[in-house]
Amino acid sequence: MRVLTGLQPSGKLHLGNYFSAIKKILDYQSKEELFLFIANLHALTTFRSKEELKDYTIGCAIDLLALGVDPEKTVFWVQSDVPEVTELTWYLSQSITVSQLQLAHSFKDKVAKGFVPGAGLFTYPILMASDILLFSAEKVPVGKDQKQHLEFARDIAEKFNSQFGSVLTIPEPDIDENTATVPGVDGAKMSKSYNNTIDFFGTEKEIKKKVMSIVSDSKSIEEPKDPDASMIFQIHSLFLSESEKETQRQKYKQGGFGYGDLKKDLLESILSHFAPFRKKREELAQNLDYVHSILSKGKEKAKIVAEKKLNEVRQTLGIYPF
Repeated sequence: MRVLTGLQPSGKLHLGNYFSAIKKILDYQSKEELFLFIANLHALTTFRSKEELKDYTIGCAIDLLALGVDPEKTVFWVQSDVPEVTELTWYLSQSITVSQLQLAHSFKDKVAKGFVPGAGLFTYPILMASDILLFSAEKVPVGKDQKQHLEFARDIAEKFNSQFGSVLTIPEPDIDENTATVPGVDGAKMSKSYNNTIDFFGTEKEIKKKVMSIVSDSKSIEEPKDPDASMIFQIHSLFLSESEKETQRQKYKQGGFGYGDLKKDLLESILSHFAPFRKKREELAQNLDYVHSILSKGKEKAKIVAEKKLNEVRQTLGIYPF
């Protein structure tokens, strides 16, 4: 089954990204035909500077390769390297109405928060549909906040097919209700927009500072603590086996350990788990020619699929050359 997903290059990866998305990507890579792209065109909706976009894009590529994305198993490319996606976006824009786009929750939420939107943010769901439909994705892993955008993609494909014939594959969503919501250092969902993340590719000093800032209650060292009410334990449990979780749980309940000690346990787990990935990332960052060659090969693989589908759409619409 062909699975497609993309990640926006919007900054350093954090534990929320890893446990909610990247682990699933790596699982798909071992089982399905995975298409994975760095969504730098989508990132333009929150564009800050060309230097940041360039740095974040190559940084995202390095991060994903360091974490185990295998270019021999996965078609891996940068979105803008396959411009067929923007041409298809125009064609698909004829198969959705303005009133439908006005229902987009993400657009309305950003406007309600005072964000001044460009037209790109309004038409974002069409570009996302183009990403999916250009590569005939059968399954698309999405979070609950992106479910509506996938429904738009399905609506667009169904309307296009009803007008012009069965040209586009109708994608199915893959929404894992059991995916962990990783709390940030303040207790809210871990998110760059909340500035509450733990970035595992940061320096050890930066990671330690973040871990030690996790909010906790005022119980003394001697007092027992409730692991189920502790954000430290919630994050730490993501790294632990069932027996390790139980051991750590008892440590909380018996008392005699301060939150500083429990945070140090979490820090040790983070550094231990990501140590090989951090080493790999350092090596890749010193060999950018290799990283660029991987993205170039991925682009060529993606373009073969994209050009074939785009030509089908052009012929269906009567777009010259026929």
